[in-house]
Amino acid sequence: MKEFLPISKQDMISRGWDELDFIIVSGDAYIDHPSFGVAIISRLLEANGYKVGIIAQPNWKDKNSVTIFGKPRLGFMVTGGNIDSMVNHYSVAKKRRDKDAYSPGGEIGLRPDRATSVYGNLIRQTYKDSVIILGGIEASLRRLAHYDYWDNKIKRSLLLDSSADLLVYGMAEKAIIAVADSLNNGIPIEELTYIKGTVFKSKTNDINKAIILPSFSGIKKEKNLYAESFLTQTKETHFAKGKVLIEEYSKNQFIVQNPPMPPITQDEFDYYYGFDYMREVHPVYTKKVPAIEEVKFSVISNRGCFGNCNFCALTFHQGRIIQSRSHESIVSEAKKITEEKDFKGYIHDVGGPTANFRKPSCSKQIKHGVCKNKDCLGVNPCSELEVDHSDYLELLKKLRSLPNIKKVFVRSGIRFDYLMYDKNDEFFKELVKNHISGQLKVAPEHVSNRVLEYMGKPYKNIYNSFVTKYKRLNQKYNMNQFIVPYLMSSHPGSSLDDAIELAEFLRDEKITPQQVQDFYPTPSTISTVMYYTELDPKTMKPLYVAKNPHEKAMQRGLIQYKNPRNYRLVREALIIADREDLIGFDKKCLIRPGRESFNNTNKSEGLKSYSNKKINNGAKKKGVKKKKTIRNVHKKKK
Repeated sequence: MKEFLPISKQDMISRGWDELDFIIVSGDAYIDHPSFGVAIISRLLEANGYKVGIIAQPNWKDKNSVTIFGKPRLGFMVTGGNIDSMVNHYSVAKKRRDKDAYSPGGEIGLRPDRATSVYGNLIRQTYKDSVIILGGIEASLRRLAHYDYWDNKIKRSLLLDSSADLLVYGMAEKAIIAVADSLNNGIPIEELTYIKGTVFKSKTNDINKAIILPSFSGIKKEKNLYAESFLTQTKETHFAKGKVLIEEYSKNQFIVQNPPMPPITQDEFDYYYGFDYMREVHPVYTKKVPAIEEVKFSVISNRGCFGNCNFCALTFHQGRIIQSRSHESIVSEAKKITEEKDFKGYIHDVGGPTANFRKPSCSKQIKHGVCKNKDCLGVNPCSELEVDHSDYLELLKKLRSLPNIKKVFVRSGIRFDYLMYDKNDEFFKELVKNHISGQLKVAPEHVSNRVLEYMGKPYKNIYNSFVTKYKRLNQKYNMNQFIVPYLMSSHPGSSLDDAIELAEFLRDEKITPQQVQDFYPTPSTISTVMYYTELDPKTMKPLYVAKNPHEKAMQRGLIQYKNPRNYRLVREALIIADREDLIGFDKKCLIRPGRESFNNTNKSEGLKSYSNKKINNGAKKKGVKKKKTIRNVHKKKK
């Protein structure tokens, strides 16, 4: 009988079970759909003969909330949920959000801040000798010492702060079964030091051929050591050539990271997504869980990304090697979707981290892995890059030919540079004709080539060529479809000059962005390392970083210069940057003068007020003779 996994002791008893092998504790509501990690891991464990129960969003203020099943035979598995709990709770301005898409009714506050750590400690207080295993995105990106934006400091490995025994990182299907089988065979958790894709505690650093990273105390004191450490970590996240990494916390306390698991095969991918999921939110909830609405009629086609965006943590979590499901597996899931009672004939998405990646960037990767010191795409594509959309195009054609399907949309991110490097136009044509719902969302992020280099994104001319071709194809097929560009402000390396360059581009292209993403320093990205250290870890050269909230607001306001609420911010930015030529009535101007007249007296008085604005956050430091200001730092940079 098709049913949800147990969420209560009565559910467990009704199955005839006296105890569970594993209990999964999650920060999300329970949704049995393959877009959610808990669903995949729980069904995989079930398929391997383990008895599994789910405790979704326990009350972390009540230790009894994790005792509803009793103690599991083999252990607890803990995840903060599908999204980092701090990102889930706070905006980049560190303001509390008013909605949690992964909770019933979108209600905020049903999980704690730093959920994985809180749940782990709650379990440890209740079951002192139980095995606790961490997994999920929050644990994966905090597996070693990391910069924490919300506390503005370097924090320890989550394995230490959570009181857990083992951490499984990345897409954990293969690793979690290896751990489960080892425990089931009677191997103590402290002896599980050999499983790829795991992080464990050790009292010694005497491990053959391991790389000793800078110590925790060292990277707290010296930012350059943190930059060096993270760069080593990114290079060693390599299934074929990666080495064991060791991080010291004290003379007898070390955190050890094993190399990642190899990428899954297509058969394994199909297997994981072929379980008999309910594809619904558990009926115990009386309110809708918003997150299901985004994915209910979508199909995951691939995982991994070789796009090399420095601000994205996907490569650190899923890896750079593309893994894809077979056409048969995806078509089978699409048929199941068409049978759902509220299906209206539209597949909302067929994709993944990057929709138009269906194969590794080159044929060498399956056997040898990705190059440690070479990017596949990024600013300059590798000469070995193999660009091919034929498989994805064939898949989309199969899906849109199925009965009861009116339209198949592509809403995941499209890498426009990869699309432009394809000498065959067939996919681009089909995309425009059949797979866009009025708007195509792409992510140029910026137009300043200097900033794009820091982002790891292609240069402006590639985006311009893409836009030109997109418009031409729309005209050819009589389609009235638009491009919605994702743009980012205040990325490390971006100054007011760069923000003004972007504003002028938007003026010339007659683009009015409705949304702008201010750079968010989330754990374990190269860009976050840049933000914290003010160094480019790839070159160790200093770079400018806008950290003051007021300057960040000016950069964001420039991108939306037409919004009347941003008038004062834009005016202020233009004066600081000596770009008053953009204030006036000419068509090249961003804003009009308004009532103020821009004579020398007003300018002088205005600059005096700007000189009192600090560029750095925090309290006044003793011994600082001269304040850094937005204006003098900007001038120094120029």
